[in-house]
Amino acid sequence: MILSTFVRFFGRRLAKQLDVAALNPEAAQLSLLHSILAPNADTAFGREHNFSYIKTARDYYKCVPIRDYEGFRPYVDRIIAGEAGILTNELCTMLTLTSGTTGKPKYIPVTETSERLGSGLMKQWLYRSLLNHPQFLSRAIVGVVSPAVEGYTDLGMSYGSISGRIYQRIPYIIKRSYAVPYEIFELKDYDKRYFAIACFAFMRQISYISTPNPSTLLRLAEVANTYKEDIIRAIHDGTFGTKSTKPQPKRAKELEKIVDRTNALLPKDCWRHLQLIGCWTGGTVGIQAQKLENYYGAVPIRDIGYLASEARITLPYQDNTPSGILALNTNYYEFIPEEELDSDNPTILLTHELELGKCYSILLTTTAGLYRYQIHDIIEVTGFYHKAPLLAFIRKSQDMTNITGEKMHVNHILMAMETIRQKYNLPIVTYRFTPDIPNQRYNINLELTQAIQENLLQQIITAIDLQLCNVNCEYEQKRQSKRLHLPCLYIMPPGWSEAETRKEIANSKRNVQYKWKILCPENNKNL
Repeated sequence: MILSTFVRFFGRRLAKQLDVAALNPEAAQLSLLHSILAPNADTAFGREHNFSYIKTARDYYKCVPIRDYEGFRPYVDRIIAGEAGILTNELCTMLTLTSGTTGKPKYIPVTETSERLGSGLMKQWLYRSLLNHPQFLSRAIVGVVSPAVEGYTDLGMSYGSISGRIYQRIPYIIKRSYAVPYEIFELKDYDKRYFAIACFAFMRQISYISTPNPSTLLRLAEVANTYKEDIIRAIHDGTFGTKSTKPQPKRAKELEKIVDRTNALLPKDCWRHLQLIGCWTGGTVGIQAQKLENYYGAVPIRDIGYLASEARITLPYQDNTPSGILALNTNYYEFIPEEELDSDNPTILLTHELELGKCYSILLTTTAGLYRYQIHDIIEVTGFYHKAPLLAFIRKSQDMTNITGEKMHVNHILMAMETIRQKYNLPIVTYRFTPDIPNQRYNINLELTQAIQENLLQQIITAIDLQLCNVNCEYEQKRQSKRLHLPCLYIMPPGWSEAETRKEIANSKRNVQYKWKILCPENNKNL
């Protein structure tokens, strides 16, 4: 009751603000742009790009070129070195960590304003969900997040997960509803972490469970079922490895009876009051979301929105769809039609100019200091809420794939494979990586000029996996948590790549323009 009252009080006001903005997106976005640029006109970035002279959207894209993270890295490096007033006059409170395309991780600045706006969008999501599911906050809640702090820069600035930071700072009166204590998410060992999460979660009746990636929910259910006897014993004794709590022999007995009856320990049998699941349902992870019913039952799923380390971008307000209202009051947006992505002078569209059914690449301007930031994502306009577009994430763009949040770039593969080639003196002709989404792994087709010993193959695939971990921190996290599996290596017959090249050229591709695909798009089958 306390949590529902809190959500209704704050969420109703935030929902009304977005509803008003959705009636006139053009005005709302221009107002937000001015509120971002004016306070930062005297920053290093603002002076270099004439923020003080920008009055219109056209002025903005004339003064500020489009950049991806590598264009911002020098500015972020100055922030990390301790300089103030670089991207924003507001202090950077922390950095979020994500994989970069060059092998170096990306450090995304966070400010109090960006954190407040992101937290507000989450409160509004809860409020709109409460309108459709009045009882979904009536019992305990499970939220699975990454650690708020994963490390520190040389000058002591923390970097980690913004969702973990929000979870960590929840007021105690609200935190009582959360089944899993925050410190569990700081356990370094993934197996121990998931075991402890399962213990705390199955100890209580849960009405709502949420985490961005559905593969996390599948992993949690699989851990609970695999270690059911150990989990029941831990609940009975009140000891979960390094964490102790009050023994729950009555709950342990209930779980024992469920296992005796079903020969399994699954959420659908143990959480009788589960009302709602919050996770991503679109893009490649949508396949994993479809598997949740096997473990959690026929429970409504509401997408938590298109979000990234850089920003929270949409607000879903209906179940079982990845589409959400564009967060007009949180970030400023520009869009490039998908068919113009390779153009030197692409058309730039604003929120009110988008068309139903069309796909676009999205540019972000945030309150944390990203300006016309190319996030390399493709979105589709699926409808409208008043006059605000409803967007759904479709895929990564530009030589990037994403099975379960690892954001694999072709540069990661090139660096890893060159290391392997040198280490094993491999006579490589060429290779191709293809995401195998149903099996949560990458398939690697490798053509060599000569055969190699059979006993080397397992060594090579293990070494490739290790090198991918070295160059992509998010791939490493997904492998450690077992949400991604070991890649599968296929040695291709001589002439394979030549045959594939001829096939591609025959399919209307000009010979002079043809480029061999090192990394296949997510919607391609293994070749």
